[in-house]
Amino acid sequence: MFEIAEYIGIIAFSMSGFFVAIRNNLDLLGVLIATFLTALGGGILRDAIVDKIPFTFTHNYPALIVLIVLILMIIFKVHKRKSIENKAFFILSDSIGLISFSITGAIIAIEHHLNLAGVLSLSFLTAVGGGIARDVIINEVPFVLKTGFYGTIALLIGLVIYLLDIFDFINIFTISTIFVFSIILRLVAFYKKWSIPLK
Repeated sequence: MFEIAEYIGIIAFSMSGFFVAIRNNLDLLGVLIATFLTALGGGILRDAIVDKIPFTFTHNYPALIVLIVLILMIIFKVHKRKSIENKAFFILSDSIGLISFSITGAIIAIEHHLNLAGVLSLSFLTAVGGGIARDVIINEVPFVLKTGFYGTIALLIGLVIYLLDIFDFINIFTISTIFVFSIILRLVAFYKKWSIPLK
């Protein structure tokens, strides 16, 4: 269940990172760095916090997946299209990555017997850590700090999974339900422009 969510997240965030890199007119090296950071950065942070060798460094598939996605995006000339970031494909891929990594972060936290604060933190960091690192190196305000209902979804997923664990109710059905519902919530929040007001 963890690996499925991890691979889905890597594929989705590889596409998301590629789109952001192209929007910022980065060269090939910049595109590589932005794509790898977005796809793998959050997972590396997550594993480092729980004192575990990062999944990316012990399995060949994560880096291979990122490379394959990157090559396919270039072959299909996605970088030649305009206004990529506002397209439904970008929003969907970014949302899938967000939800998938939120789930893996929460699962790892629970496996390491962390408390509620730990589960929320790992869910959040796994989901947005790579994106924050990417935005920092391209000199942008991190995306998660500009849209009010992005990081919030990661925290909600962490909370729900923590509560499910208390009642010993984590299984493929409940995780799949969380995944689908969260995707819908993220898409509705984006298109309805939901945010959490300061006042």
